[in-house]
Amino acid sequence: MTQSLEIAVAKPGEAADFWKTNDRAWRTEAWAFKVVWHEQTHDITATIDGTIAGALNVRIAASLAHVEALYVLPAHRGNGIGRALLARCEEIANYYNCHKVSVAVMNASPALRFFLDSGYHVEAVLPQHTFKLDVAMVRKFLL
Repeated sequence: MTQSLEIAVAKPGEAADFWKTNDRAWRTEAWAFKVVWHEQTHDITATIDGTIAGALNVRIAASLAHVEALYVLPAHRGNGIGRALLARCEEIANYYNCHKVSVAVMNASPALRFFLDSGYHVEAVLPQHTFKLDVAMVRKFLL
């Protein structure tokens, strides 16, 4: 019996069930980490008069936290919102016994300066890593 293989770009959401079913398996194989992955994501928001002025998305897995995204609307920057979001992220990571929080940012960028000023340290710089730009991997140890 011959099977027909087709390679296609999936429509948005079309592969969601596949990834949900196989997420732990691929992560266990990729990282040779033989524990149950208790992966979770948290969205943390800062609101002003009921409107979101900034948000942070953090992924937690295997006692590590990784900031996937942090954005404060330009009109609200410089008022401590980003630092407050990051502080809440670190509290959540600490609650789940994460020993560090990491984030990838463009090297020599305002974002890098923000994280360095927030107590993070450069772990590595990956030359021409994303969009042919240097990416700094930064981290802060919590314990």
